[in-house]
Amino acid sequence: MTDRQVRPQRLGEMTVTEAFSVRLAKDEADIAAAQRLRYDVFVTELGGDGALVDHEARLERDRFDPFYDHLLVCDDSKGGAVVGVYRLLRDDQAAVAGQFYSEDEYDLTALRTSGRRLLELGRSCLHRDYRGGAAMFHLWQGLAGYVLDHGIEVLFGVASFHGTDVDKLAEPLSLLHHRHLAPPELRPRARAFQSMNLLAEDQIDRRRAMLQVPALIKAYLRLGGCVGEGAFVDQSFNTVDVCLVMDTARMTDRQRALYTQERAT
Repeated sequence: MTDRQVRPQRLGEMTVTEAFSVRLAKDEADIAAAQRLRYDVFVTELGGDGALVDHEARLERDRFDPFYDHLLVCDDSKGGAVVGVYRLLRDDQAAVAGQFYSEDEYDLTALRTSGRRLLELGRSCLHRDYRGGAAMFHLWQGLAGYVLDHGIEVLFGVASFHGTDVDKLAEPLSLLHHRHLAPPELRPRARAFQSMNLLAEDQIDRRRAMLQVPALIKAYLRLGGCVGEGAFVDQSFNTVDVCLVMDTARMTDRQRALYTQERAT
């Protein structure tokens, strides 16, 4: 089966394409593998930290992990090594957890009162050797299958710029504010509010600004994603966070095809 022929899987089954398989974590060992990859990326590479990070065991973890579904991309040519992860929390799981992770940073009242079926995304990362290749494609395909299986209508979650110097990020943050702000009825607002309206729109070099936007945020924007109002400066994780929102009902046919790969062959 080629990449072009991939279809969203019914999770609970494993989808295998070339060397990769996509599945949900099924036990503590799987979750630990995801946390180990997260440590390599978020702690070792990006300098993050947290109250429950286990530096001795090299596990990036927090109090929300037990409530999430953990989507894994595995390289079956290397014994099923976990090379990509996504953390997924439906609204019914958030009710059990007591909140969404993002609510520590953003007021989600608009989303919570929308009456829509919600899915929070987080901790998305790939092993450095698999970036820019097929692994991300498989991660998105697994996410698409999950969304279809659970009838999800709105996806959201925080995504990060590396570092906490807001002045250095004035152009990309201002670009997001002026051109990609979520509609009021789906617009989260940062709690410790850091304005993203730092430059007038005519002062922004769009090309230069987009070069500073992380690949994951660009991917959401290509799919019709938008951002909440204000950024959140996360000193412990060494990031400036924005809250991304993607309403599946607003996706164009082209965007939906990019997301689900439901194309004629």
